Amino acid sequence: MDRLVYVAMSGARETMRAQTANAHNLANASTTGFRADLSAFRSQAVEGSGLPSRVYATHSSVGWDATSGELQQTGRDLDVAINGAGWIAVQAPDGREAYTRAGDLRVDANGQLQTGAGHAVMGDGGPIAVPPSTSITIARDGSVSIIPLGQTATTTATVGRIKLVNPDAATLTRGSDGLFRLNNGGDATADASVQLMSGTIESSNVNVAEAMTQMIELARRFELQVKALRTAEDDAAAASRLLQVG
Repeated sequence: MDRLVYVAMSGARETMRAQTANAHNLANASTTGFRADLSAFRSQAVEGSGLPSRVYATHSSVGWDATSGELQQTGRDLDVAINGAGWIAVQAPDGREAYTRAGDLRVDANGQLQTGAGHAVMGDGGPIAVPPSTSITIARDGSVSIIPLGQTATTTATVGRIKLVNPDAATLTRGSDGLFRLNNGGDATADASVQLMSGTIESSNVNVAEAMTQMIELARRFELQVKALRTAEDDAAAASRLLQVG
């Protein structure tokens, strides 16, 4: 009885956690450059006094899906996508450097180049500032060029170069803000081999059909575990009645 309750109770609890992680992926199915969370179940022995047969289920994150999302043509000059491996360096809310695949860029009211989420895009010397201009273009190597106000199309000026990096995925950790950082807390070095595609953005790599199937499977698993708890309760009640008769 004790073992049945332990297994069913812990399984139901961890199934709810797995459902939360799966729902988080589904909620970000349309988020530009999003990387899906990966998670798994495992059995964990109960430490302390008691028989070694006592185990409970645990659910934990095992990382994130490093595969690229689908590239979508937008035709917008400030939309960029990394062609292959690599990351765009941005300034996180804490002021440190972080990395993202979201290339839906824009220029805010102060002339700062930002991602759609409001993170300042980093250049060789810090956040990139864009002076008033009639047009902005971003080259494959990340160079940001403008046609200044009052100038003709034959006059262009380069105002910065987006810092593009390509650290090993194993050295990156995703924060609660959705940005990635190096495990050692340092900054990645710029990599000239990383190339951008203008007029394109990378969609989320969440497989919606797979996530929906997982949601149904987890719901069925939770129902089974709750049923096991009810069975344990019924068995305990029946045993109590037998003892009373005796």
